[in-house]
Amino acid sequence: MLVGPVFTRELATAPRRPRLFLHRAIYAAALFLLMCTAWLVLAGTQVIRGVGDMARFGTIFFQVIAPLQLALAVFFAALVSASAVAQEKDRKTLILLLMTRLTNSELVLGRLMASLLNIIVMLAAGLPVFMFALLFGGISFGQVARVFAVTLATTLAAGSLGSMLALWREKTFQTLALTALILVFWIGAWEAVGAGALGARPAGVDRQSLSVWFSPLRAVLTAARPNYAASVWSRDDPINVYLLVSAGITLVLNAVAIVRVRVWNPSREVRQMSEADAAHESIWGPAVAEEIQGTESHAAARAERAEKARAGHVDAQLRGRTAGTSREVWDNPVLWREVRTWAYGRKVLVIRLAYGLLFALALVASYWVMQNEAALQTTTGLGSVVHASARPLVPFFVLSLVIINALAVTSVTNERDGRSLDLLLVTDLSPREFLVGKMGGVFWNTREMVLLPLALCLYVWWNGRLATENLCYVVGGLLVMNLFVATLGIHCGMAYANSRTAIGVSLGTVFFLFLGVLTCILMMISFSGSFQIQLAPFLAFILGGGIGLFVSLGARNPSAAIGTASLLLPFATFYAIVSFMMDQTLGVFLVTALTYGFTTAAMLVPALSEFDFAMGRSSTQEE
Repeated sequence: MLVGPVFTRELATAPRRPRLFLHRAIYAAALFLLMCTAWLVLAGTQVIRGVGDMARFGTIFFQVIAPLQLALAVFFAALVSASAVAQEKDRKTLILLLMTRLTNSELVLGRLMASLLNIIVMLAAGLPVFMFALLFGGISFGQVARVFAVTLATTLAAGSLGSMLALWREKTFQTLALTALILVFWIGAWEAVGAGALGARPAGVDRQSLSVWFSPLRAVLTAARPNYAASVWSRDDPINVYLLVSAGITLVLNAVAIVRVRVWNPSREVRQMSEADAAHESIWGPAVAEEIQGTESHAAARAERAEKARAGHVDAQLRGRTAGTSREVWDNPVLWREVRTWAYGRKVLVIRLAYGLLFALALVASYWVMQNEAALQTTTGLGSVVHASARPLVPFFVLSLVIINALAVTSVTNERDGRSLDLLLVTDLSPREFLVGKMGGVFWNTREMVLLPLALCLYVWWNGRLATENLCYVVGGLLVMNLFVATLGIHCGMAYANSRTAIGVSLGTVFFLFLGVLTCILMMISFSGSFQIQLAPFLAFILGGGIGLFVSLGARNPSAAIGTASLLLPFATFYAIVSFMMDQTLGVFLVTALTYGFTTAAMLVPALSEFDFAMGRSSTQEE
């Protein structure tokens, strides 16, 4: 049916899971709550005089939630499709699917559509809220249709990207990091083109139109604006070009995955391990064993051949290879493995090179913005509160935190899926050794993601665009957030036995924290300028965020500290946003450092004290 039995099974079993209904109900309720919050902000700070004010509210609200919905759909489409295939690989079930009579297209497209089913259902659940916003005025049915067309096309492209990379790469961290890097590069590159980095008319095309053709962010913002053309789907509409481009990207990515899926899988690493196991199934080897069986009367020949077989065994080879050059393992073997071995594959060098390239582009963009910041200053949207020289830095910082969090959570889930965690739990490793080893390994393997953002801050400070005091605040805040996202990843990896759930909760928490901050800022500057009196309208939004944070962090392993942190963190974040809008940088730093530092400690302390319970190890085993 449709694209094969994989999708058919998901279509039949998905309605049996309560989370399908829970996710779409939460999404629709969150959109409705966001609309109510925006209305309270407007009605509490301004006087609504007539239909024109209502239409203005509907227009601004629609232009705020359209890119937010796109960000949610793209993030979860890429994440869910990549983690679904990566989990199949980690649990060795993808090999079983390859041994069936499934065709390549049924395997690739079925797995992709099964992964995106929940996201498509969520988008359908949010459509009534968008239609309800039409009652305010200022929005047409054509705008809603174009926004959902752009969102759906981008969702398919992002999901195809995550699926293709997951089928190609062997390690889960490599898949997640490459997916995030490509998405950020995709959006950032065309944002630079739209800002004029390549001139007013690159390739003979207006830069604004060219950026809309290839940038999902620019496309959804254009789709959310009124279209005064004779027909919504006219040839001159750049949205149509973007839909064709995104459809082409989806087709190319899936075509590559379909052609190469059986070439990439099983991976070379798995094939080499299987060949080695077959060759050394016995120390004699199959050929030597047959010869010895045929010459039983010659004891000397048997002994000689046996000695040669032992010399060719893998253990003898390793002993000969490492004679006099064996490496000494540190007191903490977990930290030694993370630092001194290729624990996450040699292809992690590709991620570092790609990240270095993105750093160079961010550096060039920062330099270009400094030279043209007068022309880029705006009085509307985020441009009114974010300085022009800081705009290229913000997505780079968020990407760094996402990669650190991805490595942290996969460092635990890979151990669990590979059954190596069971071996660690029967050793005499202490909880402190395990956690310190994993944390140290995360920061060592992501040292570029920690140091290069700090280097960008120093560059901006050196050019006089950042005060020394604010430099200290930014550097301190980045270090606190790095520690927070690393701890969050390890906490989720330990708390959730299912790898997809652990990865989704960990990366989703990081994503929702930044998306919540962005949403609050957009609503504050769009509907009111009185930032300090907006706590009441945002109260339901803040409480909902606190409940969601507690469910994510403390549902599996609740504690009083996690409960307190979940309650305080949204309020403290709201206070930090208001302080930032009022240019009180010291307050932003102090609140951020204290609250996120306390949340980090709230996750670390239970991880140490209740390690055995969380990881399923009995107290007698440790003794």
